[in-house]
Amino acid sequence: MPAIKGAILGKAVVFDTQPGIKDLWFLPLGGCGEIGMNLNLYGHAGQWLMVDCGVTFYNPLQPTNLATSDNPLTAEVQAADPSFISQQRERLCAIVITHAHEDHIGALVYLWPRLQAPVYCTPFAAEILRRKIARSGLSTDMPIIEIPPGGTCQCGPFLINWLSITHSIPEPQALLITTEAGTVFHTADWKMDAAPILGRAFKPQVFKRLAKLGVTAMVCDSTNALKSGFSLSETACYQALLEVIKPAKQRVVVSGFSSNIGRLISLGRVAQQSGRYLALFGRAMENMLGAARQCGFWPEDIPLIEAGHIGFLPAEEVLVVATGSQGEPRAALTKLAEDRHPQLLLEENDLVIFSAIMIPGNEMLISRLIDKFKAKKVQVLQPADTLLPIHVSGHPNQGELDLLYRYVKPAIAVPVHGEAPHMRANAEVARQAGVPQQLLGQNGDLFILAPQARCWQNFVKAGRIAIEN
Repeated sequence: MPAIKGAILGKAVVFDTQPGIKDLWFLPLGGCGEIGMNLNLYGHAGQWLMVDCGVTFYNPLQPTNLATSDNPLTAEVQAADPSFISQQRERLCAIVITHAHEDHIGALVYLWPRLQAPVYCTPFAAEILRRKIARSGLSTDMPIIEIPPGGTCQCGPFLINWLSITHSIPEPQALLITTEAGTVFHTADWKMDAAPILGRAFKPQVFKRLAKLGVTAMVCDSTNALKSGFSLSETACYQALLEVIKPAKQRVVVSGFSSNIGRLISLGRVAQQSGRYLALFGRAMENMLGAARQCGFWPEDIPLIEAGHIGFLPAEEVLVVATGSQGEPRAALTKLAEDRHPQLLLEENDLVIFSAIMIPGNEMLISRLIDKFKAKKVQVLQPADTLLPIHVSGHPNQGELDLLYRYVKPAIAVPVHGEAPHMRANAEVARQAGVPQQLLGQNGDLFILAPQARCWQNFVKAGRIAIEN
């Protein structure tokens, strides 16, 4: 490792932390050993490339054993501590955003003044970013370079090919990052959806071609690596929601992730086919809809009713999509549960559908929310309550992981975007798929991908900071 040279000064060892021309490094500051708060760095030839800059919610700012009941050290919105790269921002050649989910883009507006690098993203992510800037009043001079899905850009010593993939948001991109020292396939969030509601179906041939390039490492999403088989399509979810909602006699409220525009389109179609009017509750939902319309993703034949009108309709004509599937105290769903939403009052036998997973750590918030609905005798349907796929994940199960590893044929597998059990399961899938080497680590560990693969633990002190939202 010629670029990491140690020198003894007294009892301390000082290292040159800059990658050389023969080096290809991967350094996650967030999103490795956890789900959310993604912030990744790639190092080569004395320069760094940042991939994604996201947030997490309601987590300890320090490890649990350092927090006490009197001082839990939590904050509602948090980001990875960027100190390592912000202290040498002259070496940060670019920030690349793979897609517009909050755990990939949500911290950028707040951290960018400390980073000051140009931002590359697709048009939809750019629209979301500009809306965040307008609301916050921060980072108004952020240079945003729009890259079309499937495009190419050169950022310092990094050549980046953007590869369209399927996920639960418009324009999700995987990245092929090419340097003189090697090539990384960074999957970001993905699944293999043969029938998405929005965008094109997954195309295996695009990724099979990567095998001919000799990919050094595949840095891969581990979210569903503990699940066997294959994830279901968004079309299957649409059909399940229609089957549940069409025979309902009362009001129906569906809560899910606001960024899943395909799910919103599905519910718009369900409203049309069940004789209901569709309204959206929640600032995040309305903002995503505005961005989808601006970028041409919302079908013009799906009407929406003003939120203020929905409470005057007969119960059997009401379909609401509300934010707050994770039990967030300030979200629309909690306001409905507590009879304090200004536009709608739920009554006995109305139906609330959770079209979302329960993110680890949110169990208590969601349980309390459901108890409030049940106390009002409002029916609640969660994914675990039915065999129908009223929610489908945007991430790959083991079957998809296995296929993608066999398509790409990387020399090294680097599981990320998961807790330790998820990443271990991902590594085992890679091993069985014939990937010669698997590297496992955590935030702050340095993954040396070239010239010789290894993982240097605790290379950087990784942490979290609270940000305003």
